[in-house]
Amino acid sequence: MSSETSSSRTRDTRLRDGDSPLSDDDALLRADIRRLGRILGDTVRDQEGADVFDLVERIRQTSIRFHRDDDKPARLELETILDGMSIAETVRIVRAFSYFSHLANIAEDQNNIRQRRAQDMAGTASRPGTLSRALVRATEAGIDADALRTFLAKALVSPVLTAHPTEVRRKSTIDREMEIASVLNTRERTQMTADEIAASDEQLRRAVVTLWQTNLLRRTKLTVLDEVANGLSFYDYTFLREVPRLHCSLEDRLAEEGGSAADAQDAPGLATFLKMGSWIGGDRDGNPFVTAEVMRGTLQMQSTRVLRFYLAELHELGGELSLATHLADVSPELRALAQQSPDPSPHRSGEPYRLAVSGIYARLAATALKLKIETSRPPVGNAEAYAGPAELARDLDVLHASLVANNSLVIARGRLRHLRRAVDCFGFHLAALDMRQNSAVHERTIAELFEAAAPGTNYRGLPEDARIALLSRELNTARPLASPFVVYGEETIKELAVLRAAAEAHAVFGGAVIPQCIISMTEGVSDLFEVAVLLKEAGLVAPDGTSRLNIVPLFETIDDLRQCAQIMDSLFSLPEYRRLVDSRGGIQEVMLGYSDSNKDGGFVTSGWELYKAEISLVEVFERHGVRLRLFHGRGGSVGRGGGPSYDAILAQPGGAVNGQIRITEQGEIISSKYSNADVGRHNLEILAAATLEASLLQPKHSAPRDEYIAAMEELSNLAYAAYRNLVYETEGFEDYFWASTVISEISTLNIGSRPASRTKTRRIEDLRAIPWVFSWAQCRLMLPGWYGFGSAVDAWVRQHPDKGIAFLQELYREWPFFQTLLSNMDMVLSKSSIAIASRYADLVPDEKLRTAIFSRIRAEWHDSIETLLTIMGHDRLLQGNPLLERSIRNRFPYLDPLNHVQVELLQAHRAQSTDEQVLRGIQLTINGISAGLRNSG
Repeated sequence: MSSETSSSRTRDTRLRDGDSPLSDDDALLRADIRRLGRILGDTVRDQEGADVFDLVERIRQTSIRFHRDDDKPARLELETILDGMSIAETVRIVRAFSYFSHLANIAEDQNNIRQRRAQDMAGTASRPGTLSRALVRATEAGIDADALRTFLAKALVSPVLTAHPTEVRRKSTIDREMEIASVLNTRERTQMTADEIAASDEQLRRAVVTLWQTNLLRRTKLTVLDEVANGLSFYDYTFLREVPRLHCSLEDRLAEEGGSAADAQDAPGLATFLKMGSWIGGDRDGNPFVTAEVMRGTLQMQSTRVLRFYLAELHELGGELSLATHLADVSPELRALAQQSPDPSPHRSGEPYRLAVSGIYARLAATALKLKIETSRPPVGNAEAYAGPAELARDLDVLHASLVANNSLVIARGRLRHLRRAVDCFGFHLAALDMRQNSAVHERTIAELFEAAAPGTNYRGLPEDARIALLSRELNTARPLASPFVVYGEETIKELAVLRAAAEAHAVFGGAVIPQCIISMTEGVSDLFEVAVLLKEAGLVAPDGTSRLNIVPLFETIDDLRQCAQIMDSLFSLPEYRRLVDSRGGIQEVMLGYSDSNKDGGFVTSGWELYKAEISLVEVFERHGVRLRLFHGRGGSVGRGGGPSYDAILAQPGGAVNGQIRITEQGEIISSKYSNADVGRHNLEILAAATLEASLLQPKHSAPRDEYIAAMEELSNLAYAAYRNLVYETEGFEDYFWASTVISEISTLNIGSRPASRTKTRRIEDLRAIPWVFSWAQCRLMLPGWYGFGSAVDAWVRQHPDKGIAFLQELYREWPFFQTLLSNMDMVLSKSSIAIASRYADLVPDEKLRTAIFSRIRAEWHDSIETLLTIMGHDRLLQGNPLLERSIRNRFPYLDPLNHVQVELLQAHRAQSTDEQVLRGIQLTINGISAGLRNSG
């Protein structure tokens, strides 16, 4: 952020570039950062004055000295500067640093796109994480195209968008940032005249000035339907076009094995295996605002988005298919389709394809009208609505087959092909909406139904075996359990209404619209039987054992992960439940919770227990002849299971993927991955490639050596003890956490519809995992992503002097699980700062408590870094990830000051300041820090 008009040229250059030089390979990135920084600097000077700009620079330089050297004079100078600022100046400073982080993110994303394109254009070897590389590996392993098609016909790769509240940016901000990215992209790929460059510069300035004058923060709390609208925007940005495009590209690559894709019209088609999912509007766990009516509204909004997309594409397709009868032959089926069109225009009488398309448009418009969806363009006439997407697909297939049969394959491979694939990918519902609810709610609902049906039935007082027996009998009974003559409690009424709304949705859109019912906090067999009985009340499960959706247990705590395989073993042994599984094609989905297991047992133990759970589940499912589909509930941060998706999927134990995987995409990760079409396509390809490689190219039973497992078990136990001792057994830790982080202030951010805690207590156990991790990220400790590792390794080495650190170095070299575990820890520790964290510790009023706890955290932080680097054989953090190292190095001069300002504002706020600007300033710092870290929740 600088200005060319400044007299302080040297200072402004440093402000633009950061304090570490970029390599020659990054010259274009440097140019983008300079350009955006210069425009932001000019904007700050023009809008706020030179004094504010100079203050920004002074804070930045002082912060650098403090961060790098833990310079005590720099700390005092920084405190003096911050103490001397008015609240109005503070808000301006925060906005300046926040926006530079936003703009730096844009520049980095564009540079990553640029580098991938350069590699593709240079014809260099396929990169890991691409379908090209996966196909090369498959060919080398002797897997041909037909085998891959067969595999993909039974595969499912599903990113599932959730509304977990870690995205602090408003959609207005994201839209402007996308505009900036688009301008940079155009400049990169277009040879521009001087006038065009000037116009481009002005467009960038206009976008940055608009950003500066746009509220960074939401003024009101989001509703669930607001969250739905935000989630749907990524379909416009990426999914509606890139998901079909990925399928078409892979189809071509497989066809090329027998010749050019353009000539391979007889090659078998590719099944649609990548499908989108969503929790937004269906996730009721802890969110009282997700009701039956909200779920109906969600499905209406989803359907509106996809049908309007199809109609727009059909409009464009009609303009393109101007083929005349006397110049291009058509099939009898196409001629019949054209004759059914209600299009009365004489201008199209000799253009059968246009007539056919106008007829398809009319039928789809009638479908939209039936679903109460408004269309932007009226149809040419009345027509019968489609009964479902299969009918639309058949009409599009008639167009395609006629074009191919009459020497127009190249036309068929254009918009028509992508639209036809989109119908397979999205249907009329756009995305599969999961329902989720806590097992405790299901239990209370079932208990009330039984009590009303047979007074004196104390369901909640029954042992597990008796519960299962009672629920099994109820499943086999044709009569409903609920009575229309009983007035139930509010919770029961609400739960039954949601399930009945799901049944209505199935009747309208088909079974793909709501295919899963997820049970959070699953602890036993009866939790799944309870849901089966409730689904029977809505007609979604029949007494004959057929189910219209999947019942999915979610195992979240350390204890539940340890019991999950036994629970599933018991379930599959019960004929009543096995019939339900068989009716769903013999596939059982199991969801694993990364967030709560981490909060419960710490980073090391969570990762290890998840890994062991998968091994145990694979064994149980194979023994019972049931196909396993794992659903990974990962967050953005390492503390919530985040990290590179490609490495994470390949690090799964043998047999755990097997062509079926679903993964949550949450909060700020959604926008960082999918707000840009190029970046979005890259991330979708990573998921597909990793699933293919993990399923086909990894040894199915590649269990690690027994001594590796034994060592990891011991490390996990030691890390678990260290983590639990700090978080749950140290007196006063809750007070320390609430005082030294922004946990109290996060709830004022209006970033989500769901409350931050399950209850109104301050207990760590009752706090949701997202604000827990988010708070530690804000104070730059990132504690959930590393704590306990250093002391665990030290203790293990003392207990095993014969093996020592050399054995752990062998684990890192030879075992993908351990590599991924340490690489993720490397990333999270690189974003931490013990110097900045010490300032947050000073917010704790009890000096004795502050000193006792922070000294332990600081010692463990140093110990964890030292042992991590020793095991990895590195001299510094991120030595093996130079791109991320460069990114962090260049953003910290703009990120660190936000932390220092946040501390000052927290002190003022907690001193009972009545100035609303103080709270707004805190909220702005949370926004800026989140943007700078990129994966904080």
